[in-house]
Amino acid sequence: MTMLDRAQCAALDAKDPLAFARARFDVPEGLVYLDGNSLGALPRATADHLSAVVRNQWGQDLITGWNKHGWVDLPRRLGAKIARLTGADQDEVVVCDSTSLNVFKLLSAALALQPGRRVILSDTGNFPTDLYMAQGLADLLGRDHRLELVTPEAVAGRIGPDVAVVMLTEIDYRTGRRHDMAAINRLAKAAGVLTLWDLAHSAGALPVDLNGTGADFAIGCGYKYLNGGPGAPAFLFVAKRWLNETRQPLFGWFGHAAPFAFETAYQPKAGIDRFLVGTPPVLSMAALECGLATFDDIDLIEIRRKSLALGDLMIRLVAQECAGAGLTLASPTDGGQRGSQVSYAHDCGYAVMQALIARGVIGDFRAPNLMRFGFTPLYVRYQDIWEAVAILKAVLAGAEWRRPEFSQRAAVT
Repeated sequence: MTMLDRAQCAALDAKDPLAFARARFDVPEGLVYLDGNSLGALPRATADHLSAVVRNQWGQDLITGWNKHGWVDLPRRLGAKIARLTGADQDEVVVCDSTSLNVFKLLSAALALQPGRRVILSDTGNFPTDLYMAQGLADLLGRDHRLELVTPEAVAGRIGPDVAVVMLTEIDYRTGRRHDMAAINRLAKAAGVLTLWDLAHSAGALPVDLNGTGADFAIGCGYKYLNGGPGAPAFLFVAKRWLNETRQPLFGWFGHAAPFAFETAYQPKAGIDRFLVGTPPVLSMAALECGLATFDDIDLIEIRRKSLALGDLMIRLVAQECAGAGLTLASPTDGGQRGSQVSYAHDCGYAVMQALIARGVIGDFRAPNLMRFGFTPLYVRYQDIWEAVAILKAVLAGAEWRRPEFSQRAAVT
């Protein structure tokens, strides 16, 4: 195989049809940012927009901003933008709450549709908060529901008549392994099982086809590939066929059919709005609106193409430059089975990652030993991958990670 060099990576950038999109982000000079799978970079428009919302809309118009500036419509307006990215109809997605709360709401709604079934099926690679919510809900219901975990490879074979809901994250947060959403949805439908998908590592990173594959429910976050900022609001999807048959357990005033009638008895709104709970966080949603605007005029097929190319490049360069350095590829080599990240195992992965961060290459670490490198095609360049691998090689060859300060665990890894 021909050896790759820095010039070849720069040449790829020169031909990149998404290269223009990097200008939409404020990426610090001299920094290689490969952690958009945890927190997206700051869109250049966000600071000015937030300032305008704070100083002009809130500052000058005060309470009238709910009507004058359409604050009340933000959950649906942003939901419609996310619908385009996830293969949903505009009236099937709403922005609200956090991923954890949305898992609770949708899982509760799904279980209520399956009164004779008790198993919530998930896999050992699912994100812990989803599993915690399922455990808590099962305890709360007190009807012998149980969460059953199998390996990712065993999910398809376990789908059966006792399963109420299959709850999966499409892209494994540790390894980047991708579930076959279409195949799982097909098997589930044949068995009378509902599906609940977590799109935290999918939405904005690759084309998602919720309706085309027959998904029932989905949730996702706004702060990763959607670039909405730290703790950005989440979103949820309910397929149209279930919209008026479902009830969620959290009866809040924004989910009421007539919130400003101030009635004492709860009556849910029709459609997706019944999954709203409290007052929308306007400032957070204003930031997310800028994050979603970074996808204007962007072809999701091009995003996927570049994402795969970036991942393939990193795998090839690490094999070329870091052979024998103690790294083990933890992600699928086949791009079709991988999301927009590549993970490597190392016995001292946390310390190695801290050494990389000190050198200006930002990825992250997931216990027990995985270093994650995420690729956001809108602002990550091919030459960034070259630079990251060159610094990784230097850190490993010079054993820089052995410095004591790199082994001191921070609160967030």
